[in-house]
Amino acid sequence: MHLSIIIPAFNEARLIERCLQSVSVSIAANQTSGFTSEIIVVDNNSTDNTAELARQSGARVVFEPINQIGRARNAGAAHATGDWLLFLDADSLLIPGLLADILRMIESGKYVGCGSTLHMDGLPWWADVTLRIWTGVSILFRWAAGALVVCRRDAFQDVGGFDQNLYALDEIALSKQLKQWGRKRGLRFTILTRHPLETSSRKISLYSGREIAGQIFRVLLLPRKTLRDKKQLSVWYDGRR
Repeated sequence: MHLSIIIPAFNEARLIERCLQSVSVSIAANQTSGFTSEIIVVDNNSTDNTAELARQSGARVVFEPINQIGRARNAGAAHATGDWLLFLDADSLLIPGLLADILRMIESGKYVGCGSTLHMDGLPWWADVTLRIWTGVSILFRWAAGALVVCRRDAFQDVGGFDQNLYALDEIALSKQLKQWGRKRGLRFTILTRHPLETSSRKISLYSGREIAGQIFRVLLLPRKTLRDKKQLSVWYDGRR
Protein backbone atom coordinates (compact mmCIF):
# COMPACT_ATOMS: atom_id res chain seq x y z
CA MET A 1 0.00 0.00 0.00
CA HIS A 2 1.35 3.40 -1.04
CA LEU A 3 -0.08 6.41 0.81
CA SER A 4 0.19 9.96 -0.53
CA ILE A 5 -0.08 12.60 2.19
CA ILE A 6 -1.16 15.89 0.64
CA ILE A 7 -0.91 19.15 2.58
CA PRO A 8 -2.35 22.34 1.06
CA ALA A 9 -0.55 25.39 2.43
CA PHE A 10 -1.06 29.13 2.05
CA ASN A 11 1.32 31.30 4.10
CA GLU A 12 1.91 28.54 6.66
CA ALA A 13 5.55 29.34 7.51
CA ARG A 14 4.73 29.41 11.23
CA LEU A 15 3.20 25.94 11.33
CA ILE A 16 4.30 23.88 8.32
CA GLU A 17 7.46 22.50 9.96
CA ARG A 18 5.53 21.23 13.00
CA CYS A 19 2.95 19.64 10.73
CA LEU A 20 5.58 17.90 8.61
CA GLN A 21 7.51 16.74 11.67
CA SER A 22 4.33 15.16 13.06
CA VAL A 23 3.79 13.37 9.75
CA SER A 24 7.37 12.05 9.69
CA VAL A 25 7.15 10.84 13.30
CA SER A 26 3.82 9.11 12.64
CA ILE A 27 5.14 7.39 9.52
CA ALA A 28 8.25 6.20 11.37
CA ALA A 29 6.10 4.82 14.20
CA ASN A 30 3.94 2.83 11.77
CA GLN A 31 6.50 1.31 9.42
CA THR A 32 5.40 -2.12 8.36
CA SER A 33 6.20 -4.37 5.45
CA GLY A 34 4.47 -3.23 2.28
CA PHE A 35 3.68 0.29 3.54
CA THR A 36 5.26 3.17 1.64
CA SER A 37 4.41 6.85 1.61
CA GLU A 38 5.14 10.23 0.11
CA ILE A 39 4.55 13.75 1.40
CA ILE A 40 3.37 16.48 -0.97
CA VAL A 41 2.96 20.10 0.10
CA VAL A 42 0.91 22.27 -2.23
CA ASP A 43 2.14 25.85 -2.09
CA ASN A 44 -1.10 27.71 -2.79
CA ASN A 45 0.52 30.97 -3.95
CA SER A 46 2.14 31.78 -0.59
CA THR A 47 3.92 35.10 -0.12
CA ASP A 48 6.11 33.78 2.71
CA ASN A 49 8.71 30.99 2.76
CA THR A 50 6.26 28.11 3.23
CA ALA A 51 7.57 26.28 0.15
CA GLU A 52 11.23 26.61 1.17
CA LEU A 53 10.54 25.31 4.68
CA ALA A 54 8.56 22.39 3.28
CA ARG A 55 11.42 21.40 0.96
CA GLN A 56 13.91 21.66 3.80
CA SER A 57 11.69 19.29 5.79
CA GLY A 58 11.86 16.70 3.01
CA ALA A 59 8.46 17.21 1.37
CA ARG A 60 7.90 17.41 -2.36
CA VAL A 61 6.44 20.82 -3.18
CA VAL A 62 4.06 21.58 -6.03
CA PHE A 63 2.65 25.00 -6.87
CA GLU A 64 -0.98 26.00 -7.34
CA PRO A 65 -1.32 29.69 -8.28
CA ILE A 66 -5.07 30.09 -7.68
CA ASN A 67 -5.83 30.53 -4.00
CA GLN A 68 -8.60 28.00 -3.34
CA ILE A 69 -8.56 25.13 -0.85
CA GLY A 70 -10.18 22.51 -3.07
CA ARG A 71 -8.07 23.47 -6.07
CA ALA A 72 -4.90 23.11 -3.97
CA ARG A 73 -5.98 19.68 -2.76
CA ASN A 74 -6.75 18.59 -6.31
CA ALA A 75 -3.37 19.85 -7.49
CA GLY A 76 -1.65 17.71 -4.88
CA ALA A 77 -3.71 14.67 -5.87
CA ALA A 78 -2.77 15.20 -9.52
CA HIS A 79 0.92 14.80 -8.58
CA ALA A 80 0.36 11.92 -6.13
CA THR A 81 1.46 8.37 -6.88
CA GLY A 82 -0.29 6.59 -4.01
CA ASP A 83 -3.25 4.25 -4.28
CA TRP A 84 -4.61 6.01 -1.17
CA LEU A 85 -4.74 9.77 -0.58
CA LEU A 86 -4.59 11.50 2.80
CA PHE A 87 -5.41 15.22 2.79
CA LEU A 88 -4.13 17.02 5.90
CA ASP A 89 -4.37 20.71 6.79
CA ALA A 90 -1.08 22.47 7.43
CA ASP A 91 -2.21 23.69 10.87
CA SER A 92 -2.84 20.13 12.07
CA LEU A 93 -0.68 17.47 13.69
CA LEU A 94 -0.87 13.82 12.65
CA ILE A 95 -0.26 11.60 15.67
CA PRO A 96 0.96 7.98 15.40
CA GLY A 97 -2.22 6.51 16.87
CA LEU A 98 -4.43 8.22 14.29
CA LEU A 99 -2.22 7.09 11.40
CA ALA A 100 -2.33 3.54 12.83
CA ASP A 101 -6.14 3.70 12.82
CA ILE A 102 -6.09 4.95 9.22
CA LEU A 103 -3.81 2.12 8.12
CA ARG A 104 -6.03 -0.45 9.84
CA MET A 105 -9.04 1.03 8.07
CA ILE A 106 -7.26 0.72 4.73
CA GLU A 107 -5.99 -2.80 5.36
CA SER A 108 -9.45 -4.06 6.35
CA GLY A 109 -10.60 -3.70 2.73
CA LYS A 110 -14.04 -2.57 3.92
CA TYR A 111 -13.82 1.18 3.37
CA VAL A 112 -13.63 3.75 0.59
CA GLY A 113 -12.23 6.31 3.02
CA CYS A 114 -12.58 8.16 6.30
CA GLY A 115 -12.43 11.40 8.20
CA SER A 116 -11.60 12.02 11.85
CA THR A 117 -12.97 13.82 14.85
CA LEU A 118 -11.00 16.91 15.91
CA HIS A 119 -9.33 18.17 19.06
CA MET A 120 -8.52 21.86 19.62
CA ASP A 121 -6.83 23.27 22.71
CA GLY A 122 -7.84 26.46 24.48
CA LEU A 123 -11.34 26.92 23.12
CA PRO A 124 -13.77 29.36 24.78
CA TRP A 125 -17.04 27.77 25.88
CA TRP A 126 -19.02 28.79 22.78
CA ALA A 127 -16.38 27.38 20.43
CA ASP A 128 -16.20 24.16 22.44
CA VAL A 129 -19.99 23.78 22.16
CA THR A 130 -19.79 24.43 18.41
CA LEU A 131 -17.07 21.80 18.01
CA ARG A 132 -19.10 19.27 20.00
CA ILE A 133 -22.13 19.91 17.78
CA TRP A 134 -20.01 19.50 14.64
CA THR A 135 -18.51 16.28 16.02
CA GLY A 136 -21.96 14.79 16.52
CA VAL A 137 -23.07 15.85 13.04
CA SER A 138 -19.85 14.53 11.48
CA ILE A 139 -20.21 11.10 13.07
CA LEU A 140 -23.96 10.85 12.41
CA PHE A 141 -23.82 11.78 8.73
CA ARG A 142 -20.25 10.53 8.15
CA TRP A 143 -19.06 13.90 6.87
CA ALA A 144 -15.31 14.47 7.07
CA ALA A 145 -13.85 17.69 8.44
CA GLY A 146 -11.54 19.29 5.89
CA ALA A 147 -8.58 19.05 8.24
CA LEU A 148 -8.34 15.31 7.43
CA VAL A 149 -9.84 13.37 4.54
CA VAL A 150 -8.60 9.92 3.47
CA CYS A 151 -9.82 8.02 0.41
CA ARG A 152 -8.98 5.54 -2.31
CA ARG A 153 -7.34 7.19 -5.28
CA ASP A 154 -9.62 5.50 -7.82
CA ALA A 155 -12.72 6.67 -5.95
CA PHE A 156 -11.35 10.22 -5.73
CA GLN A 157 -10.73 10.27 -9.47
CA ASP A 158 -14.09 8.71 -10.35
CA VAL A 159 -16.08 11.33 -8.40
CA GLY A 160 -14.01 14.19 -9.79
CA GLY A 161 -12.09 15.16 -6.65
CA PHE A 162 -12.93 18.28 -4.65
CA ASP A 163 -15.59 20.48 -6.25
CA GLN A 164 -13.78 23.59 -7.48
CA ASN A 165 -17.07 25.49 -7.67
CA LEU A 166 -17.00 25.54 -3.87
CA TYR A 167 -14.62 27.70 -1.84
CA ALA A 168 -15.39 25.99 1.48
CA LEU A 169 -17.01 22.83 2.85
CA ASP A 170 -16.06 20.96 -0.31
CA GLU A 171 -14.99 18.12 1.98
CA ILE A 172 -18.66 17.53 2.86
CA ALA A 173 -19.59 17.32 -0.81
CA LEU A 174 -16.71 14.89 -1.36
CA SER A 175 -17.79 12.80 1.66
CA LYS A 176 -21.26 12.42 0.15
CA GLN A 177 -19.85 11.41 -3.23
CA LEU A 178 -17.43 8.90 -1.70
CA LYS A 179 -20.26 7.32 0.32
CA GLN A 180 -22.30 6.89 -2.87
CA TRP A 181 -19.30 5.48 -4.75
CA GLY A 182 -18.56 3.06 -1.91
CA ARG A 183 -22.17 1.99 -1.44
CA LYS A 184 -22.28 0.65 -5.00
CA ARG A 185 -19.23 -1.48 -4.22
CA GLY A 186 -20.08 -2.63 -0.70
CA LEU A 187 -17.62 -0.18 0.90
CA ARG A 188 -18.20 2.27 3.73
CA PHE A 189 -17.02 5.79 4.54
CA THR A 190 -16.41 6.32 8.24
CA ILE A 191 -15.30 8.86 10.84
CA LEU A 192 -12.50 7.71 13.12
CA THR A 193 -12.99 8.67 16.76
CA ARG A 194 -10.35 6.90 18.87
CA HIS A 195 -7.52 9.39 18.22
CA PRO A 196 -8.93 12.82 17.30
CA LEU A 197 -6.83 14.92 14.95
CA GLU A 198 -4.92 17.68 16.75
CA THR A 199 -5.73 20.86 14.85
CA SER A 200 -5.18 24.55 15.45
CA SER A 201 -7.75 26.77 17.11
CA ARG A 202 -6.11 29.88 15.67
CA LYS A 203 -9.27 31.09 13.94
CA ILE A 204 -10.85 31.50 17.36
CA SER A 205 -8.15 33.97 18.36
CA LEU A 206 -7.94 35.64 14.95
CA TYR A 207 -11.67 36.24 14.59
CA SER A 208 -14.27 37.47 17.05
CA GLY A 209 -17.20 35.32 18.07
CA ARG A 210 -19.43 37.74 16.15
CA GLU A 211 -17.40 37.30 12.95
CA ILE A 212 -17.45 33.52 13.20
CA ALA A 213 -21.17 33.42 14.03
CA GLY A 214 -21.90 35.67 11.06
CA GLN A 215 -19.92 33.39 8.77
CA ILE A 216 -21.73 30.29 10.04
CA PHE A 217 -25.18 31.88 9.62
CA ARG A 218 -24.38 33.03 6.07
CA VAL A 219 -23.40 29.49 5.16
CA LEU A 220 -26.50 28.01 6.80
CA LEU A 221 -28.98 30.52 5.38
CA LEU A 222 -27.54 30.95 1.88
CA PRO A 223 -25.26 27.94 1.35
CA ARG A 224 -25.17 27.89 -2.45
CA LYS A 225 -24.50 31.61 -2.84
CA THR A 226 -22.02 31.82 0.04
CA LEU A 227 -19.93 28.73 -0.67
CA ARG A 228 -19.44 29.69 -4.32
CA ASP A 229 -18.20 33.21 -3.59
CA LYS A 230 -14.76 33.68 -2.05
CA LYS A 231 -15.67 37.23 -1.01
CA GLN A 232 -18.39 35.83 1.27
CA LEU A 233 -15.91 33.55 3.08
CA SER A 234 -13.57 35.88 4.92
CA VAL A 235 -12.81 33.35 7.68
CA TRP A 236 -11.28 31.10 5.03
CA TYR A 237 -9.80 33.63 2.61
CA ASP A 238 -8.92 37.02 4.09
CA GLY A 239 -5.39 35.82 4.81
CA ARG A 240 -5.25 36.25 8.59
CA ARG A 241 -2.57 34.01 10.12
